[in-house]
Amino acid sequence: MTESIWNGFKRVDFQFEGRDAILVFPAEANENKNWMLKTEYFDAFPDFEIEMLKRGWHLAYVSNITRWCLDEDLDRKARFAEHLAKEFGLYKKCLPVGMSCGGLIGTKFAARYPEYVSALYIDAPVMNFLSCPAGIGIAGGSMFKEFEDAMSMTLSDLINYREHPIDKKHLLLENNIPIFMVYGDSDDVVPYCENGAFLEKYYRENGGTIFTVGKPGCGHHPHGLEDNTPIIEFAEKYCL
Repeated sequence: MTESIWNGFKRVDFQFEGRDAILVFPAEANENKNWMLKTEYFDAFPDFEIEMLKRGWHLAYVSNITRWCLDEDLDRKARFAEHLAKEFGLYKKCLPVGMSCGGLIGTKFAARYPEYVSALYIDAPVMNFLSCPAGIGIAGGSMFKEFEDAMSMTLSDLINYREHPIDKKHLLLENNIPIFMVYGDSDDVVPYCENGAFLEKYYRENGGTIFTVGKPGCGHHPHGLEDNTPIIEFAEKYCL
């Protein structure tokens, strides 16, 4: 392991099943040894994670083969959760923190492995690949070639695809996964109306626990809130 300091906290870098992994330690762990799993973009917009570290949470990360979410990456995250529980005594369930493509990974992880998830925080999440990265609709961007190469999937394949993150919404609901979702109402990269809005509508119509905050005039960035108190309160209430 390689030890360093990350935003004032002890950080260790190591290899887990051949992938780069990180664990950041609070100065004093809370009683439950709660932890966050940053699903992608480890250093991006870390204000929420830093606040939770101050409150005694750990922060973990294991790198993905691709940000577009292979089952192989999800399965590794489940084994990573087991590893952290066994080797570091962390709580068996985490709070996935997923921003943009990290949101699609967090959503699919919670649906595939609900036994390792207490609640879910997603921020401008990719939920519909036809919107992002394919750009069928109002989404902009030019990411489809990257997606096509990473997933070995053509646009024709994608039209017939039934494993979008939004297709997992019923599994999240069936497993009572509480959700906090943040989005910018002017996001033209991952438009809310083509992505997260479908999850919000489904949860509200079917009695799921979901909190949403739309940021007026905000595009895809920045992620998070100017005051992350609502997300903090959500995490502390539902991650038991």
